[in-house]
Amino acid sequence: LKWLCFRSAAGTLIPAGFVMPFTMEDAKKAASFWDVPGCKAGVVTGEVAWGLLQHAKAHGYAIPAFNCTSTSTINSVLEAGKALNRPIMIQFSEGGSAFMAGKSLPNEKGVLQASILGAVAGAQFVRTVAPAYGIPVFVHSDHCAKKLLPWFDGMLEADEGYFKVHGEPLFSSHMLDLSEEVDEENIAICQKYLKRMAPMKCILEMEIGITGGVEDGVDNTGASKDKLYSTPEDVFKVYEGLNPISPMFTIAAAFGNVHGVYKAGNVVLRPELLGEFQAYAEKQTGVSKPLFFVFHGGSGSEKHHITTALNNGVCKMNVDTDTQWAYWEGLLNFYRAKEGYLQGQIGNPEGEDKPNKSYYDPRKWIRESEAAMVKRVKEACADLNNV
Repeated sequence: LKWLCFRSAAGTLIPAGFVMPFTMEDAKKAASFWDVPGCKAGVVTGEVAWGLLQHAKAHGYAIPAFNCTSTSTINSVLEAGKALNRPIMIQFSEGGSAFMAGKSLPNEKGVLQASILGAVAGAQFVRTVAPAYGIPVFVHSDHCAKKLLPWFDGMLEADEGYFKVHGEPLFSSHMLDLSEEVDEENIAICQKYLKRMAPMKCILEMEIGITGGVEDGVDNTGASKDKLYSTPEDVFKVYEGLNPISPMFTIAAAFGNVHGVYKAGNVVLRPELLGEFQAYAEKQTGVSKPLFFVFHGGSGSEKHHITTALNNGVCKMNVDTDTQWAYWEGLLNFYRAKEGYLQGQIGNPEGEDKPNKSYYDPRKWIRESEAAMVKRVKEACADLNNV
């Protein structure tokens, strides 16, 4: 019956149709992310998405996640990923999701119907267009505080509905940010939701310790400094609480991270702490570097801090503030260069009766914003060795 089998990397005969789990050892041997079993162009979920994070961790790179608020910003991220032929993540915040649906729609506190609608619409759009870009794409939802759980519930309902039809969730992953709560409650709520996500093999990202600054209406500028740095014991409690449910979770541990942009020296990042967290967890489990970390507040970070983070198990980094600025700067530079053509529908430096439609057409100036954002997305990928 050998013709009904294939041979594993270890030389073992495996029955045809049996899907071998993709391990960290497999990830280390895989030369390219395309070697991850099932890897494809388009949205990836489940074992494929987790396999890509394993490959990133094993090979010293991270997959950047870019906050998107429109089809234009989504397309910018996809365009950069296509140009680099690298995996990419598109993520939606609660406020960004509401904007995606339309700011005029009701978004009642405790219901958040526009945020749910916008996130689902954004995910569906990405699923529709991503295959054309020829790269694997994650669809992720960003920070969800306790007060925003109705949004999370709505997205999970969409995941479950999609899973019934397609055998996979609509989203690749979701983030719960319950770092404002006591650790015990934080972990307990994450356990509750991971139990719901695990049957769909949907990845959970959680935060332990606080990321400073302001992000999407959540203001942690007054957070005590000790909360900006997690401890090995705190991080391992997350592993103990979640790993028995599913191994498909990542941890945004705090090592001085701050959302937004800041001058070098104003924030004391200590990514070497991630190495201490790994060492502690390895001592407890006997598994080498068992933790999968996420780097929050990455905008403006110095390159050596990013390198240290990558060496200690960061497989995903969030980028938002820098790409927001790039998108705006593309428009700003276009206006400065073409100001004389943008003062009215008729009349420009070439003549009083010359039309200006080709300059104020939204496709013209939005494209300038996109081009600038594409450039910044590529830069972020290079910083994370995702090239």
